[in-house]
Formats: sequence, structure tokens, C-alpha cells
Amino acid sequence: MRHYDLAIIGSGSGNPVITAELGQLRTALIEESTFGGTCLNVGCIPTKMLVYTADIAHTVGDAARFGLDASLNDVRWRDIRDRIFGRIDPRSASGRRFRESSENVDFYPAHAEFVDAKTLRLSTGETITADQFVLATGARATVPQVVLDSGIDFHTSDTVMRVDDLPRRLVILGGGYIAAEFAHIFHSLGVDVTIVTRGDGMLQRLDQELSRQFTEVAAERWNIRLRRQVEQITQAGAEISLHLDDGSESTGDMLLVATGRRANGDRINAPAAGIALHTDGRIVVDEYQRSTVPGIWALGDVSSPQQLKHVANADARVVAHNLAHPQQLMSSRHQIVPAAVFTDPQIATVGLTEEQARAAGHRIQVLRWDYAGTAYGWAMETSVGFCKVVVESGTGRLLGAHILGADAAVLIQPLVQAMEFGQTALEVARGQYWIHPALTEVVENALLQFDPDVAG
Repeated sequence: MRHYDLAIIGSGSGNPVITAELGQLRTALIEESTFGGTCLNVGCIPTKMLVYTADIAHTVGDAARFGLDASLNDVRWRDIRDRIFGRIDPRSASGRRFRESSENVDFYPAHAEFVDAKTLRLSTGETITADQFVLATGARATVPQVVLDSGIDFHTSDTVMRVDDLPRRLVILGGGYIAAEFAHIFHSLGVDVTIVTRGDGMLQRLDQELSRQFTEVAAERWNIRLRRQVEQITQAGAEISLHLDDGSESTGDMLLVATGRRANGDRINAPAAGIALHTDGRIVVDEYQRSTVPGIWALGDVSSPQQLKHVANADARVVAHNLAHPQQLMSSRHQIVPAAVFTDPQIATVGLTEEQARAAGHRIQVLRWDYAGTAYGWAMETSVGFCKVVVESGTGRLLGAHILGADAAVLIQPLVQAMEFGQTALEVARGQYWIHPALTEVVENALLQFDPDVAG
């Protein structure tokens, strides 16, 4: 039985915990899947490389209204796929080789479960012990029982990007960010897309106005079946049929299940170590990323309700610091966390929604400006898109921001910065130059709607 100073489960955001400060520790790095974790292999990076390709295809198809005669002659899906994974797979392999050759690090390609608070049993049959543990086991795609019971072939976000051929018709089960991104990707590449969701709209966890407007735009491009439950799924030849609760059917050649992801805290035999879990599988952690068991830390998707790579990276920095400096613990900061949905139109959000701010008792002003009300919006010929900022009346303090439209993920950053550093709406709007006629004017003009004399 080998003993280590530190054992890390998960090579995504767990890998960078092995910093120069901790390099002297004898460390076990354990990974049961592909080296590099979700973001590199099946998440953020390959999906955004696909989104960028889809954006180009969509732009070509939309060129006529700008006076340009253009057409998309062909979609070489295998070339698209191989370009993406031809870059990602070698990156994953090189990361693994680097860790396998790192001094003081032993790499284990295995699944790990706790035997007790100091012992792990690996799927290879080996058992190791350690003084401290970092749990960075991420999350997994959830699949409804009705899909599992059907026995049909289906895809999740983990597998759909590597298919050999594009389907003619794709049915997506789910209405969240994964569904929205893949609907944009496949529709832009010429696939007929149907979305089946039990919700009243797409992206319902976001600001209600944003969700409503996105759903309206999406319904013009995709066949969206709202407020529908799947009662049965059958397959006849290549055709897959979802039998819905209103007696109708949605059919396609491929099914993508995009109904969410669940933290992997329930896959490590946490009870054996005494580790407390939330009901959704997340590991319970404190502000320092410590679990309920001394010496066991957790980070990223396995402990955070915000399954975002930038959160996992921040958690990893906190854990690495705290391991190296146990007498000077650093706290995680999860108060102001931006997120984006790379669909079309793009979406970005941070902080409280209008509904959340009112429910929390804040006196607010809702500042809003349309893309179409800016010079660059005219250049884009856009009738869709807005910036919405939720501001505390009187003080001008920013409570939240929500953007629907082109480059939303970039445009929201000055608002994230303002919230983080306590700048008010008018300080941001008038305390700096805004380039004219850049698209950032949609943010500037929204902020200028703040009236310091309105009590709310």
C-alpha cells in the first residue's frame, strides 16, 4: 500500500493544484476518464470551437440582407470534427505525459472510492493512503429514466461532438444552456432541430425577460415543444420517436439528451469517509473549500452549484494556496460570478435578476438599452438584443446585469468589473471614455438611464 502526502481525484481543475509550492509533496493524481477533465475534452473548449464554426455558417446564410449574395455550399462535418479534436486530443495526451513524468507525482488511470477518511481503493485493485485529499471529480450528464428504459441509442454532450455524420433531424431533450448551444450548432450546419422541454420557455433559470425573448427568437429557427413530458421513446429503423403527454410525437434521426449535469460526489463512496453531501450530489464545503472531514478538500463542479470552469479554476487557486499556507487560509469568492450561453443570440449574465432583486426586497431601477438603439446595432441590422442592468435605487450600486445579443460574453465584462470593485452606474458610464461607435455603447447607454433622484 502506497502512502502519499496528497491525493487528488480529477485531472481537470484538480491538476493545477499541483503548484510549484506543493511540488515537494509526494502526490497521487487519479483520473478515471480522459486527462484534462470536462472543459478540455467534452465541454467548454470543443463546444465553443463548434459554436465559432456555426457562427460562420449562420453569417453566410444571413448575408443577403446586407446586399451580399453568398451561399453555404457544403458542410464537411468530419473535417470540422477532426480539426477540433485534432487539437484537443493531443493536448490531453501531452498533459498526461507531463504529469506521468513529473517529479513526486504518480498518475493513476482509475476510478477511486474511499474506504475511510485516509484510504482510497482504486478500480485497478490498488489501495493508497494519503494525509490530505483534493476532490475534483466534476459532474456527469443526467439521463431521464424514460430514456434509459427505452433501450434506444442516444447521445449526451459527452458524445455528440464525435459522431461520424450529421443527422438530418435532431431531437434535443431539454431546454437549458446545453440544449441552446447544440441547437445553434447543428441548425447552423443544416440540421433540422426539434427541442422538447417541460418548461414554459428556454433557459428559464435566467432573467425572465431574457428567457422570453430568447425563446421567441429560437422558435423562429427551431421546432420548440414547450410544456411537454416524454411518456415513451421508440425507434423504428433509423427513426426515433418521442411520444409526448399531449398525444403528439417528435421524431428525428438522432436524440441528444441535454437535461442537466449532476455532481459526482455520490460516486466516491463519500459516506465511508464521513463526507457530507448535498441532495444533488455536491460535496458540502466551507468558504475555504474544506469538506466536513479535516484534510479533505473539494473544488469545481463536484462542490459548486455553478458548474463553470472559471469557478473551478478559482477554487483550485484557493485550495492550492490553503494547502501550502494552512495558517493563512484564503476564502473563495462566489458572490459575483458571470456566465454565458454561446448560442445565437449569445447570452451573458451576472448577479441578481430583476425578479430576484425584487424578491430580496431591494429598491431597484431596471436600466435597459436595445442593440438597435446604437450605431453599431444599425450596422448589424439587428432587431434583437438588449443590455439590462439591475441597479439599487439611490446608490446606483449594480446588483446584476443581463445581455442578449452579439458578443454578450465580452460586453458584460465591464459590468462584472464594476460589481466586483463597487463602482456605481454613473461612475462606470461617465468615469471613462466609451469608443464610438463600438457595440459597447449598448452598455454605456443602459447605464446612463440611471436616475439618482428616483427612490425606487
